[in-house]
Amino acid sequence: MSLFRDDGVVLRTQKLGEADRIITLLTRQHGRVRAVARGVRKTKSKFGARLEPFSHVDVQFFSRGEDLVGRHLALCTQVETITPYGSRIVDDYGRYTAATAMLETAERFTENEGEPAVQQYLLLIGALRTLAAAEHDSPLVLDAFLLRSLSVNGYSPSFDDCAKCGMPGPNRFFSVQTGGSLCPDCRVPGSVVPSPETLALLGALLSGDWRTADAAEARHAREGSGLVAAYLQWHLERGLRSLRYVDR
Repeated sequence: MSLFRDDGVVLRTQKLGEADRIITLLTRQHGRVRAVARGVRKTKSKFGARLEPFSHVDVQFFSRGEDLVGRHLALCTQVETITPYGSRIVDDYGRYTAATAMLETAERFTENEGEPAVQQYLLLIGALRTLAAAEHDSPLVLDAFLLRSLSVNGYSPSFDDCAKCGMPGPNRFFSVQTGGSLCPDCRVPGSVVPSPETLALLGALLSGDWRTADAAEARHAREGSGLVAAYLQWHLERGLRSLRYVDR
């Protein structure tokens, strides 16, 4: 039994019994952590409102043995709010649905509990901060987050050079199964031919070139979102439930 402290983002909450919740967080040092928060559903709870999705919090955990549902879960014993991103996200449908997809993506890429995932954690914090500040269109922020999450987890797509032979781009064909852009010689069945502007937009989102991304036309942004969703689904082996509700 021991105490440990970490800061993290609340990804999901689940009801437990009459007054408790299981809280899933992505933390800086311990990766994905699931913990029980006792009494947070009571009106007199001292930190119930702090443990809501999108919240960036500082949490003290008490690690112990078996809990009520038969899992080795820690207890949340103290919570302090660092940044309440949810207060600036939930009142806008576009920001809310984009942020929900971000939380689900972060959870899917950190399925091994307790395994550090610092890059994924920093990506999520940065994306929520940008989304809450309304600096860019919500779908663009989401697509940038999805592409960078794929990249830090070893699935970085190519939007310029050929993903198979490395032929310098731009290349006109694109295949989610093969890793991105393809030259005519490496083209595989099922390849699509997105517009050059769409590939330039996706490359800008991946590299952080927001000047180019913000100037993109809506039709290219929609086409790019479709490619990103298909690429993500291929590598996760199933789609995100929340992605279908995102306001494009």
